[in-house]
Amino acid sequence: MSFVTAFTQTETKDVAVLHPIRGLLGGDSFASNAPLAGVIAHYVNEEFLAEVAEEYRKGRRLLIGTTNLDAERPVVWDMGGIAASGRPEALDLFRKILLSSAAIPAVFPPGFIKVSADGATYYEMHVDGGATREVFLVPTQFMAKTIDRQLGIDPIRRAYIIRNGRVSPEYKAVKARTLSIAGRAVSSLIKSQGVGDLNELYLFAKRNDIDYNLAYIPGDLPDTSTQAFDPVYMTKLFDLGFNLARSGYPWRKKPPEFGQ
Repeated sequence: MSFVTAFTQTETKDVAVLHPIRGLLGGDSFASNAPLAGVIAHYVNEEFLAEVAEEYRKGRRLLIGTTNLDAERPVVWDMGGIAASGRPEALDLFRKILLSSAAIPAVFPPGFIKVSADGATYYEMHVDGGATREVFLVPTQFMAKTIDRQLGIDPIRRAYIIRNGRVSPEYKAVKARTLSIAGRAVSSLIKSQGVGDLNELYLFAKRNDIDYNLAYIPGDLPDTSTQAFDPVYMTKLFDLGFNLARSGYPWRKKPPEFGQ
C-alpha cells in the first residue's frame, strides 16, 4: 500500500472505531484509534526510520507538534533526531508521537509518552498539536536581522505553508444532538485557531523579511464526504491538489484576511 493509496482509499473504519457510550460514561474518548495505530505501524517500520535518519544527517529536519495536556504547552519533536538516535525505543517513540499528534482531544485517546527528569520517570499525556498551535515555524521571538548581523550573512528566506483544510466559514446544518454539536464546535475551534496561526505567521514573516507562501483547500471545492474519511471525496481532493501543483500553483502571498 502506497501513501497515495492510504490517502485516497482509507475509510473511517480504517482509522477509528466509535464507542460513544463509553466516552459519555467516563472513558478517555469517543473513539478508539487502534486502526490508525495499525496503519502507522504498517508504514513506519525500521526501513522508514532509516530513511528519515539518512535525510536528517544531510541536514533536513522533520518536526512534528503535539500538546502536553498536563502542562498546557506545545511540544515540537525532532523526528529525524529520534530516528538517527540508534536507541532501541526509537521506533516505538516515533510511532507514538505520530499517533498522539493526530489524537483530537476527546475524540481519540491521548498518547502517554515516557520521560525522565531529575532522576524520576513520568508519563506525559500528549494530544493533537492543534490544541495549542496548528502550525509552527520557529520561535516567535526570533529576529532574523539580529541573527544575520551577528553572523555576517544575508540569506534569502522563504516559508511554504500548506494548510490541509479550508480557511473560510462553511455552512452546514448541525443536528440538535450532543455529539453533533460537540463535533461541530471542535471543528470550528480548530479551523479558527488554524486561521489565526496563519495570520500570525504572516506577520512574523513580514518582521523577518521572509517570503510568505500559502496553500490551502479552495473554498469552491464542495465537501461531498459522507463520512469522516470518504475515499471518493479524498480522491477528488488528491486529484485537485495534484493538478494544481502540476499546472503551477499560485501560492498565496497573504492569508485571506489580509487580502490578496
